[in-house]
Amino acid sequence: MTQISDSLRLLIESQVEADGDRYVVSFPKEVVENSSLSAHEIYRIALLPSAVDTSQPEPGHGVSRNDPTDEQSTSPSDTQSPKPPVEEGEVRSVTIDTLGDQGDGLAKVERGFIVIVPGTQPGEQVEVEITAVNQTVAFAEPISGSRTN
Repeated sequence: MTQISDSLRLLIESQVEADGDRYVVSFPKEVVENSSLSAHEIYRIALLPSAVDTSQPEPGHGVSRNDPTDEQSTSPSDTQSPKPPVEEGEVRSVTIDTLGDQGDGLAKVERGFIVIVPGTQPGEQVEVEITAVNQTVAFAEPISGSRTN
């Protein structure tokens, strides 16, 4: 698995689409408007192969909470992947960095690993319980009364 830098600002899944004489990777404008990203800054973009089945979601839609928890494959590359830094049932304090393309809060923990927390906003520090973990992302629910800005 590719190591993800702690300076990661956004993680989405999208398809490369033909647009005349060029190819485009697009994402909803709310992702920029509801985050610390700016339409007038330059960002580096890395394209990585998807770790999930892309035959189901529509282009431009990010990781969904309805995705299965990533059944583990027995290929040699998977056995060398580092274990996710969170476990199901674990309670963590996280800071929401940005919003995903479906409006859920995104927080980064060790190695830039993404935790998706619905109903949160950028800048909030919230205690969460990890509800599902797969190789590339975890899902969590806020613990009642634990939010701070």
